[in-house]
Amino acid sequence: MERRDVLSPELTRTVAPPSGGLTRADIIDRVAFAGVVPAPQDETATKGLKQAAVLVPIIERPEGLTVLLTKRTDHLTDHAGQISFPGGRIEPSDASPEHAALRETLEEIGLAPEHVEVIGRLATMVTGTGFCIVPILGLIQPPFTLTADPFEVAEIFEVPLAFILDPLNHQRHPRDPAATRHYYVLPYEDRNIWGATAAILVDLATVLNRA
Repeated sequence: MERRDVLSPELTRTVAPPSGGLTRADIIDRVAFAGVVPAPQDETATKGLKQAAVLVPIIERPEGLTVLLTKRTDHLTDHAGQISFPGGRIEPSDASPEHAALRETLEEIGLAPEHVEVIGRLATMVTGTGFCIVPILGLIQPPFTLTADPFEVAEIFEVPLAFILDPLNHQRHPRDPAATRHYYVLPYEDRNIWGATAAILVDLATVLNRA
C-alpha cells in the first residue's frame, strides 16, 4: 500500500511549552538512577500473552521536550482507534525488545533507528487485552521527517513533556462499580489518552519527577 507523509515536524507543528525544567541530561540521569528495567517474566503470569515492544519517543525541541504519539486506524484488530506509541509484536527475528520497537517504529511512522538514542526501559506492562509490553525510551533530535503507514496510523502528534509530568493531568477512573481497580486518562486538547499508553506515560512521569 502506498505510504504518505502526514507530518513534517519542521514545517507543521505547534509550539510546545517548556519541559518542566528538565534537560536531556536530566532525563538520562534519572532513567539511569531509577534503573527501571522489565522484571524477570513470571512464566505463569505471562504464559499465552503476546510479547510486544513500543518506543516512547522524547523529541528534543528547542522550545521544550515533547513525546510523540500516534492514533491507530479504526479498522485494526487490536486497539483500533486508540492513541498509542509506535511499536508492535516482538518477532522471532528480533534480537531484543529494543530491536522490535525500532523496527516497528520505522514501519509505522518512517522514523529510522539512527535518529533514536535508546536510553533505557520502563517497567513491563501487562494489558487486559493479552499483551506483555516492554516500553523503550528513546531521545530524538530534529530534523527528521515522518511517513505514516496509512494502514496502521491515522495520525501522528506530539504532547509537551511538561503536560505529562504534571500529576494534575493524570486522571484516575474506576474500572468496575466497586472501584477496586482504576485506569488512567490524560486528556490532551481534543484527545483522551488512556489504557496502556496512559499507564506508561504515568510511569514515565514517576521516573522523571524524582529529584
